[in-house]
Amino acid sequence: MYFLLLRPQRRRLKEGQLLQSSIAVDDEIILNSGIYGFVTAIEGDVLWVDVADGHGTERIEIRVARSSVARKAPAAEAATDDTK
Repeated sequence: MYFLLLRPQRRRLKEGQLLQSSIAVDDEIILNSGIYGFVTAIEGDVLWVDVADGHGTERIEIRVARSSVARKAPAAEAATDDTK
């Protein structure tokens, strides 16, 4: 029972915690809502995410909880894998 239910759940929880602690400024992330953006600032458990594509001079930033990050964007993951 442990190997079917509890172990996979604990593994997913640990992976999520590692992801959230590895987020840094300038990382491209995907939120649980499907929004892509770049992290511009980190204030504890709050991330400031730039969601505009650079049209004009305006920047559109949203403030999100660190726990709302689903994963890093594939381009960002590939860049970190290449540097290892």
